[in-house]
Amino acid sequence: MQKGGANTRVRLLVGGLCLSAIGTLFAVHPDGEPRKKSSEEVKLIHSDVLYKNQMDVRADVLVGHVKLYHDGMYLDCDSARFYKDDNTFNAYGHVKMVQGDTLTLTSDTLLYNGPMMQAHAQGHAVLTHRKTKLVTDIIDYDRLEGVGFYPRHGTLYDGDNVLNSDYGQYTPALNEAIFKDNVVLENPKFDLKTNELYYYADTKVARIVSETNIISSDSTFVYALRGDYNTQTGEANLMDRSHVYKDMRDIVGDSLFFDDETGVSEAFGDVVLIDVENKCMLTGDYCRYEDKTGMALATDNAVCYEFSEGDTLYVHGDTLKMVSYNQKTDSVYRDLFAYHKVRMFRKDFQGVCDSLVSHERDSCTYLYGQPILWNEGQQVFGEEIRVYNNDSTVEWIHIINQAMTIEQVDSVSYNQVAAKEMFCYFVDGVIEHNNAKGNVYVVYFMEEDDGSRIGMNYTETPELNLFMVDKKVNKIWMSTPSGVMYPPFAIPEDRRYLTGFAWFDYIRPKNKDDIFGWRGKKKEQELKKTERRAVPKQHLENL
Repeated sequence: MQKGGANTRVRLLVGGLCLSAIGTLFAVHPDGEPRKKSSEEVKLIHSDVLYKNQMDVRADVLVGHVKLYHDGMYLDCDSARFYKDDNTFNAYGHVKMVQGDTLTLTSDTLLYNGPMMQAHAQGHAVLTHRKTKLVTDIIDYDRLEGVGFYPRHGTLYDGDNVLNSDYGQYTPALNEAIFKDNVVLENPKFDLKTNELYYYADTKVARIVSETNIISSDSTFVYALRGDYNTQTGEANLMDRSHVYKDMRDIVGDSLFFDDETGVSEAFGDVVLIDVENKCMLTGDYCRYEDKTGMALATDNAVCYEFSEGDTLYVHGDTLKMVSYNQKTDSVYRDLFAYHKVRMFRKDFQGVCDSLVSHERDSCTYLYGQPILWNEGQQVFGEEIRVYNNDSTVEWIHIINQAMTIEQVDSVSYNQVAAKEMFCYFVDGVIEHNNAKGNVYVVYFMEEDDGSRIGMNYTETPELNLFMVDKKVNKIWMSTPSGVMYPPFAIPEDRRYLTGFAWFDYIRPKNKDDIFGWRGKKKEQELKKTERRAVPKQHLENL
């Protein structure tokens, strides 16, 4: 009996301490006001045996099929100590607390404070709310606030989602769980790791409030600091410079929407999309990327960065679109589309046009809308220009209709070639050969080896081939030329400049930041409008 009495004293001491602890924990409402207390008495519904213990005269000892009730809550257990005067009890063995028809708390032991409506469950504690189940070793459940806490490692099961953390709380009425420290959310479609997470069982939405990594089954990687992630649909609304990375493409923005099911990402504010595979990058204040189609779209201060061994080419337009083909293969390639007010800058190459299409597969870039290109002291323009590259280096240029090349000699003198179409060939980024065809007009200032001016040559010819060495004219070939040589002191003003001549230095991008400042041609310097051949009409009766 003495041995049993000692055990009884130990249990009473521990029980009293635990009840005191949870009573202190919940003594004050979260908003600082003293919390309300329950005035309803705990009622004994059934017990096979009821007796008094001399070592604890305040308690009714209940044994066998014990059932208690308090303020809408029923509790079943194997045995209990019922402190009727304090309106508290300690329950032992197969403890099951049921509140309404949606919430159940089971454990090995449970200490209950009736006035404070607090339960301390310990040993294989399981809190079940509808289809959501929280499993841990200790659960402190506050019935007045409707919140369950666990101070040790716990696991919450909710459908396909399994959430683990070192500390957490669950509010059944709000379907809200808060997890802290070593938080891991496992799902067949993804894994989520963070140090703090809010989770809503009714919507299956995880609210991100700290540094978080999400890895999908298709190897999509999401890094986020703040936002919402729908664990059912794979949709994410993220903020604070979050990242989505997949297949060597990384997109980041001030705010970011991502749909894992469709593979669509939309980013807003200072957006950066890096395409490692294609060695390029898109930036802008808005960007959309479609993983399934390989399409990336950027607007609002949009820039495409083309990285090469020599230097970076910056391309700006109102709208930029980049499409990648043959993704996840060794033959991947991409096309770039730039629409309206396009400006380009590289140290050795600049350009301006209305729209641009660049096909990586055939290494050709098409410039439309009275395009202009500059290469050091050279300027070319026409109705359309096609630029052919070799490993990001210009190899040759085709200028179509109203074609003109201009080289500045001094402040008032320019070498000029005008033709219907023109072909310019480059070596190591420097023009070496110029071939002009159709109504060719030439103005060329001739100099001695010492640089002294000989005069100006004006020539008309059907075709011209001009060869250069060290950026100087080495040889000229013309077909049936007709021209005249003017000495420096007798050059007529109407022959100094060809019809259509314009030196567009005021339009030329000066640096990579100047690509945003659109400057159009002066009205009098715009190209003449030419009639394009109409497509013949087709008649069904003639087919």
